[in-house]
Amino acid sequence: MPDLSPISVAFLVFPNVTQLDLTGPAQVLSRLGNVTVDLVWKTRDPVPTDSGFPLLPTKTFDEVIQADILCVPGGFGTMDVMQDAEALDWVRRMGEGADWVTSVCTGALVLGAAGLLSGYEATTHWASHEQLAFFGAIPTKQRVVLDGNRLTGGGVTSGIDFALALAARIRGEDHAKFIQLSIEYDPHPPFDSGTPDKAGPATLERYWALVNKAAPGRVDKVRQIAKGLGFAP
Repeated sequence: MPDLSPISVAFLVFPNVTQLDLTGPAQVLSRLGNVTVDLVWKTRDPVPTDSGFPLLPTKTFDEVIQADILCVPGGFGTMDVMQDAEALDWVRRMGEGADWVTSVCTGALVLGAAGLLSGYEATTHWASHEQLAFFGAIPTKQRVVLDGNRLTGGGVTSGIDFALALAARIRGEDHAKFIQLSIEYDPHPPFDSGTPDKAGPATLERYWALVNKAAPGRVDKVRQIAKGLGFAP
């Protein structure tokens, strides 16, 4: 049996979060054993996600001042979070005291904006990968990247992989395998189109059209946010 010392997990939840960035790893980490999982925001009011349904925060910033694991998911809402002094301050304070500082997808940019990835190798969604460098991180093209106590996952579905990797480091590989079996995580996608080099040109063009419509000028805006926070260009 693994060591089942208590573990606390705090997920930042914010408007327009990509819910699978959060719910995927939350499902895995909730099975660590002797664990508490909190979704944290400014209030306990429902928070809209990008999937058309809300998530309900369990705690507020004032109620969670320390956790063993900090996890920041991604989504188009990260643009607002990176410009929200209250949210960034909470992430920064939590990251300074956490045993593990983690993210999924563009949540890595929030960690970066909070100054928690400077000099660390990290990954994020492929479409935002270059933006990690704006915050002093070292962009590393892997699905899951571990550097010290920083553990970052790529886009959306990588949150499950990231959480299993973290579970293995906390409770041991056998327990992580047990979690994988318990959620029947044995992916066999019907299509091989999950990365830019595998997707056809038409699919890739359609994706960029969606991004440019939902977040026009995103790269330049993130660069300006980084400059405004004092990061070197």
